[in-house]
Amino acid sequence: METVKVSPKFQVVIPKGIRKSMGIKSGERLVVIEKGRSIHLIPVGDIRKVRGMAKGTDNKNLRDESERFG
Repeated sequence: METVKVSPKFQVVIPKGIRKSMGIKSGERLVVIEKGRSIHLIPVGDIRKVRGMAKGTDNKNLRDESERFG
């Protein structure tokens, strides 16, 4: 586990090992989510990279009729 320090401008540096393993580049955007007492940083990916990800999946019979219409 690595620790970081918050600068006077409230900035933090993501440790090099984490940047490298997550593939985070300079200028890349991250979503910041607060959950309880935790802060999550999630890289915003290029929507074009997920194109076709769900191709061939079947969404039938995921929920029965009563769940869909209350």
